[in-house]
Formats: sequence, C-alpha cells, structure tokens
Amino acid sequence: MMTKLLSPVGDMESLKCAVLYGADSVYLGGSAFGMRAGYGGRRGGFDGDTLTEAVTFAHSHGVKVSLTVNTVPTNEDIDEYPAFIENAAACGIDAAIVSDIGVLALTKQHAPDLAIHMSTQVGIMNYAAANALYDLGARLVVLARELSLQDIKVLREKTKPQLDLEVFVHGAMCVSFSGRCLLSQYTDSRDANRGLCAQPCRRAYNVSESERGLYLYEENGGSFILNANDMCMLTHLRDLIDAGANALKIEGRAKSSYYVAAVTNAYRAALDSARRNEPPPDWTIAEANAVSHRPYSTGFYFGRPGQNLDYGGYLREREVVAMVTGYDSNRGLIEVKQRNLFILSQTIDIISPKTSPREQKFSVLLDKDLSQTDRANKAGETYYLEGERLPDYTFIRTFS
Repeated sequence: MMTKLLSPVGDMESLKCAVLYGADSVYLGGSAFGMRAGYGGRRGGFDGDTLTEAVTFAHSHGVKVSLTVNTVPTNEDIDEYPAFIENAAACGIDAAIVSDIGVLALTKQHAPDLAIHMSTQVGIMNYAAANALYDLGARLVVLARELSLQDIKVLREKTKPQLDLEVFVHGAMCVSFSGRCLLSQYTDSRDANRGLCAQPCRRAYNVSESERGLYLYEENGGSFILNANDMCMLTHLRDLIDAGANALKIEGRAKSSYYVAAVTNAYRAALDSARRNEPPPDWTIAEANAVSHRPYSTGFYFGRPGQNLDYGGYLREREVVAMVTGYDSNRGLIEVKQRNLFILSQTIDIISPKTSPREQKFSVLLDKDLSQTDRANKAGETYYLEGERLPDYTFIRTFS
C-alpha cells in the first residue's frame, strides 16, 4: 500500500489549501469532542453545512476526510456523542480519530460505516496494544510520538497487515507523553484534554530546590525547560516508509492556511521523491525553514530529541503578504487579498499548488478602485497585480 500524506485543517481555507497543495487525506475537528474545539472562532471546528462543504470539496479531488473526536469525554459529554457522530457521518466523513474506548464503541454503534482511527493520545507503544485495538475495530493507529524507527519496524512486523500505521513527520512536539497533558489545567484552569490547551510548556520557568534554595535553571529571567523543539522529517521519509509507516501526518490544525499550504507542498514533493528512492528537492528543505517554526529536531526516531532551553519563540524566513483570489483576463490583472504590508519594489516570492517556489518582480500594483499605488497597506483589502494568471490560493511572500 502506498504511503499517504495527511494534512491538518482548521478552517475552509486551510482545507482547500491542503487539498490543492497535495494532501492525500486531511484531518479536521468538529464543534465538539476535538482537541482544538476550545480555540473557538474560525478554527473552532466544522459542523453541519461547513462540514458537508469541506467533505464535498475534498472528495471531489479524491482526498479523504478524518474527523478528530480525540478528547476524553466526561459522563455529561458522552451523552451527547451519539447524535454528534451520527450527524458527522451523515456529512460524509471517511473516518473518526478517537482516543477513548467508550467513544470507539459508540462510534461503531452509531456510525458503523466509519473507519476507526486511534489517536496518538492513546499512547500506542507496542504491537500488543495495536493488535488489541485492531480486534476492537480500529483500522489505523496513530503511533505514540515517543517511538524510534526500530520500534516502528518491530511493531509493523508483529501487527496485522490490514492495520495501517500512521506517524507524525512535522510540527510541534508536546512535552507530555503523546500529548496527554495536565499542566495547562493546573496553571491556567484550561484542560488540554478537552481542547483548551494554553501551552504553558512554551513559557520561561525558574526551577529551584526549596530546601537549599538551589536554582536548577536561571538564565536571563528564566529558562524554557519544558519547551520541545518542532519535528521535521523531510530528509528521512524513505526511512519511515521502509519502517512500515502507511501514513505520514503533519501537525497543525491551529496553524494558518499559508502554513498548511507551504508545508503540505514541501512534503508532497519530498514524499514523491522518497517513493523513487531520491532525496527531497532542495527547495523543500528551504520551505520548511521559511515557515514559522521552532528549532527543528527528528523527534524520537533516532534517539532522544534535543531541547532548546533559552528560546521560546518562532523562526521564519518569509512573510506571507497576500493570497491570489482571482484573475481578470480582460485587463491581465491578478486579484489578491492583502494580509501584510508589501511594497511594489520588493522582490516577491510566489508559492503555488504542487510547484516549487519562485521569485518574481511586478511593475504595476492597483488598489481596489484600480488606482495605481506603490504599496498594499490596508489589511484584508483587494489589490491587483499586473501579470499572467496565477492559480487561486497562490501565496505571495516577502523575505523576512
């Protein structure tokens, strides 16, 4: 079975980007029972008409849709689950990603045609657990992020071939075991396991031994002792394929549509190269560095990951300034929606679906009234660039 690429989706725009930029499958959350449901707003989850629209668009491009129902429900929550999953199944989703045995059982009962995928939150570390979950009805398991490549190989050898193995390849790493965190609830009264994580692990801390007053870390007002590096496996996809991974998962349902597009685009090209036993194109590695990220590591695949104790922010080499939304063929004008300030004289970097990025200079910029200007400085407004047609959902970037 060919190894598939799975991309995160937080809203309709990011879903379209994931699909157009090369995902084989996408995963998204509903209005409840998902680990990002607490975000609210446009990334608070799909429901009803928006979920149907998302599924219809994805299926029209041959892309499957998995719904995350990976929180740990309480007695009060679980009463609402049957109706929730029945409605989601009616919207046409292909699979439910679950982390609770009760949710698994209720999904089989109330949405029997849905494939069951077990979330990384389950903490699947061995073949016995994977086989037991297969016997309970799971058809895919998302392995614990703490496994090495050798662990995955052994697990693949000792599990049923009908059971797909999914692994993370890119994105944020949680300080807690397979993302099961209690710290946010303790520090901020926001339960990470109910979609409300405040990410306290990204903050600077001073740790001391109270008996002797000994500080373990105290540099520049605190240290990021809980802050894990991000994962990037772009140059090791062949290793994961050879270990037996059937699906490669990008983290980031709370990320922007641009992030989803850029990372999906890079991993699509890198995975296609890995299937041919070729290294990833150089531009894919540059793209991973261009998007907003923390310092990278290879997670636990080759041993314990490194950790950055003195920096909690993000790195990036590009800033997205606009997205292409249409084309006026009569005037030869590219319609774009502004996201950040850009000036006509700047060198522009363009990323379009399933193509390598390229630099370009434009000589004409018009505002929404078609008046010439030298800068796009009004957030969310429509501007026009003179030039040849670019695909919708092309992103225009400047160098940071």
